[in-house]
Amino acid sequence: MKENNKKIGKVVLWVVLIAVAVIQLFPLVWLVDFSLGSSNEMFTNGLLIIPEKIRWDNYVKAFVDGNFLHYLRNSVLINTLAVVLVVFISIMAAFACQRMKWKLNGFVSTLLVMGMMIPIHATLLPNYKIYSALHLTDTIWALLIPYVAFSMPQGMFLMTGFIQALPKELEEAAVMDGCGIYRIVFQIVTPLLKPSIATVAIMTFLNNWNEFMMASTYLSTPTWKTLPFSVLEFTGEYSSNYAVQFAVMALTAAPAVIVYVILNKHITKGVAMGAVKG
Repeated sequence: MKENNKKIGKVVLWVVLIAVAVIQLFPLVWLVDFSLGSSNEMFTNGLLIIPEKIRWDNYVKAFVDGNFLHYLRNSVLINTLAVVLVVFISIMAAFACQRMKWKLNGFVSTLLVMGMMIPIHATLLPNYKIYSALHLTDTIWALLIPYVAFSMPQGMFLMTGFIQALPKELEEAAVMDGCGIYRIVFQIVTPLLKPSIATVAIMTFLNNWNEFMMASTYLSTPTWKTLPFSVLEFTGEYSSNYAVQFAVMALTAAPAVIVYVILNKHITKGVAMGAVKG
């Protein structure tokens, strides 16, 4: 009886897991399916379509006519800078709040981590007013500042968990050898934070890659517009080329999907280790 119950339990578990996987993957399948059809075929019945002719030219139009390379360059540049700054600031802030003793230590640490409770889009209007006054709209800083500011609390939270687990004797030995604070942080502590750094970098990249609301609010010229703006290149006043828009969205989502699939184990491992150690 126990063996039969175990077998039934495994079957139920697999059915549930497969159902969850299908639900999670269906939007991606739906996106690719509609991107290979024509705009007229999208208005037929059914969740999925079988295109009469596979329209690879949708992807060619998306790539050529959607200023894809220009927007891709902007997205890669902004996200790369955001990742570097978030990792750099998170390491220093976590070390300062966890290892260094000063009056406002606990208050500043709590205040920074509480940033995770603030929705990023709740700051659209005040940020826009500030950027307008400082003439930062339509610049790279209009996106870089909020991307870093809202990713840093999560990064600091994960870094703090890892730093707590590091033996203080390493830092004490470094001080005895004459190391300054910066050498301790970047030559001794930072190399030991590789799992946490990988996790923070990947999560920062994924969180900001497809962000559109802030970009559309702060940017009005094509100079620093990011990949999600490619979709708008095929939106007309009275009609839109929906098939090509789906192709643009598939191309835009592809880098994030690839990064997640390849580096998923690092995300899971880093978050789990940070939670246990913290």
